[in-house]
Amino acid sequence: MPRGEIDEAWIEEAVRRYRRIESLQAEFDQAVATVEVTVRSPDGLVEVVVTAGGRITDVRFLGPLHTRHPRDVAGSVQAAVTAAADAAQWAREKLHNETFAAYRPLAGA
Repeated sequence: MPRGEIDEAWIEEAVRRYRRIESLQAEFDQAVATVEVTVRSPDGLVEVVVTAGGRITDVRFLGPLHTRHPRDVAGSVQAAVTAAADAAQWAREKLHNETFAAYRPLAGA
């Protein structure tokens, strides 16, 4: 193609791909907000449910608290929240890979 000419087919393909990326991004954003992961503290006392976006949606105590020292309970909560943050990141990465797996860059196409 001579220099200065517009490649209409390339432009149409770029617009089509841009719209597809927008659609995939919307799907990804929805999944991040709704997919939940459940984790427990190492001692099994605390269970935390977190979205892939990192929002904690539930915290449960799975055993009696009255026999435990407050410092130990706090440590269990901290461990579960830390695990929840890691799980949320893992879920986001997994969703991203699944959502955009078929996407290939336009350059070199």
